[in-house]
Amino acid sequence: MRRGRAVAAATAVLAVVAGSLALTRLGSGEETGGAKNTGLPPATAPVERGDLRDSAQADGTLGYDKQRKVNAGAAGTITWAPRTGSTVERNERLYEIDGRPVRLMYGAGPMYRTLKPGDKGRDVEQLERNLADLGYTGFTPDEEYTELTSAAVKRWQKSHDVKQTGKVGPQDVTFAPGKVRIKSVGAGVGEQAQPGAPVLETTGSERIVTFRLDVAESRLAKAGTKVTVDLPDGTTASGKVSSVGRTAKPGDDPQDDSPKVTLTVSFDEPDEVDGFDQSPVTVNLTGETRRDVLTVPVNALLALPGGGFGLQVVRGGTTREVKVELGMFAEGRVEVSGGGLREGAKVGVPKI
Repeated sequence: MRRGRAVAAATAVLAVVAGSLALTRLGSGEETGGAKNTGLPPATAPVERGDLRDSAQADGTLGYDKQRKVNAGAAGTITWAPRTGSTVERNERLYEIDGRPVRLMYGAGPMYRTLKPGDKGRDVEQLERNLADLGYTGFTPDEEYTELTSAAVKRWQKSHDVKQTGKVGPQDVTFAPGKVRIKSVGAGVGEQAQPGAPVLETTGSERIVTFRLDVAESRLAKAGTKVTVDLPDGTTASGKVSSVGRTAKPGDDPQDDSPKVTLTVSFDEPDEVDGFDQSPVTVNLTGETRRDVLTVPVNALLALPGGGFGLQVVRGGTTREVKVELGMFAEGRVEVSGGGLREGAKVGVPKI
């Protein structure tokens, strides 16, 4: 992962600065505030004025949302399967067994039983709402499968030229939250299917990016946070964080076992990312922005003997130390104020 300067990282830098430069200052016997004639720093950097953005970069993968497996609803021979990459919508064929289409209906719950008059449950209401949306009405969508429901089912079956039983089961219908994209076909035409065995792997139709962030940096990526995504062809697409995982887990890198959360990004203009699948991308996040502030490189900071931090200001061949207040750390720089600092002033930094 490529990161911006987070507070945790800045704190670690300050600890190093404090440990090394404080010893240097104390050992020299110099006093804060007066002109220095003991030599100039090995290098200088200007005090800059501008906007400072707390940002981060993360490696992600561009793909599709809601990946799931579709299991066969009956035993038999696969006689038709969809094309990989195709999209299947409500009431369309998802696959066929022994010449009998299994159609897609929308719903969060599974089709786990054969529904008939007298049955009750949320799966009944789920089926009834699909029938109503398709124009097969004459009943009130609820959790009870009545003779009116059965009559609507028969009309639906007749429209597809299948036996009009008034019953619907896993051999007829598969539920998914919405239209699906065929990611892969697990059982091809001519192969045998068994109930509960995977025949397809699908995703949702929405393009998303999945990436992981250190817990310390997850404050930059709350739901709704605007981001940009660098695509494999060199272009950039805009989007926003659509979900943030609630559980932190160690990363895959054995050299970095810090806890991480998984996040997803949705795109403002999904058409901009057509043609990419399971592609590596870079997610750019911008958190807080401090506008029109003075900043210096983080390595310009000095640990002062009396406590706090300062800068070594260089002017006219002499140096003096000034105490400063620190603000936000980002992009390898730190916001500073106090000490009479002005834009363009030179401050000492270690030689690169």
